[in-house]
Amino acid sequence: MAIDTLYVLVEEPSMEEALQRLLPKMLSPGVSAEIRQFQCKDDLLKQLPQRLMGYAQWLPDTAKVMVIVDRDDDDCHRLKEKLEQMAHQAGLGTRQRPVQGQFQVINRIAIEELEAWFFGDWDAVRLAYPKVDSTVPKKAGYRDPDAVKGGTWEAMERELQKKGYFRQGLRKLDLARSVASHMDPARNRSQSFCCLRDALAQL
Repeated sequence: MAIDTLYVLVEEPSMEEALQRLLPKMLSPGVSAEIRQFQCKDDLLKQLPQRLMGYAQWLPDTAKVMVIVDRDDDDCHRLKEKLEQMAHQAGLGTRQRPVQGQFQVINRIAIEELEAWFFGDWDAVRLAYPKVDSTVPKKAGYRDPDAVKGGTWEAMERELQKKGYFRQGLRKLDLARSVASHMDPARNRSQSFCCLRDALAQL
């Protein structure tokens, strides 16, 4: 059955800002997205069980729920398993583990953070900030956007500050708005972003 609504739960404002610009590029026409932002990752994970139980009471067949959290320093598989268990305890099937062939929840993890998705589409970063070095994706530390060492947003801040941007510190909301506006989901090199994109395409 085709869906008409996607409820998206995210852990912080910059992810919301990015998705407001990215989801219209990835969802089929006629599908609306409602994004709910929490105070932080811990807040989302704390409230998630109760919120999923609430969805289980009324969620129509034409709607899905997507949960997106940063991996940060967590073990990816354990974090994904935690999300899967929360959904099943609420009586909801997941894309990975459907119930009676049906699923209502899609769990996705940004590895390691949202900024990895920006490293995955460096052309979008260059359109937003034209002075940045075009060779960044070819450098050893950046060839895999999901494996940038030492903090993804910190690495993004360093590359932007080298060219005179954000001298007073990275403003993550401004970055999300400007880069996501230029992103092309089809060219992204971040594997975690591609997993998100492909899950949405299957809807």
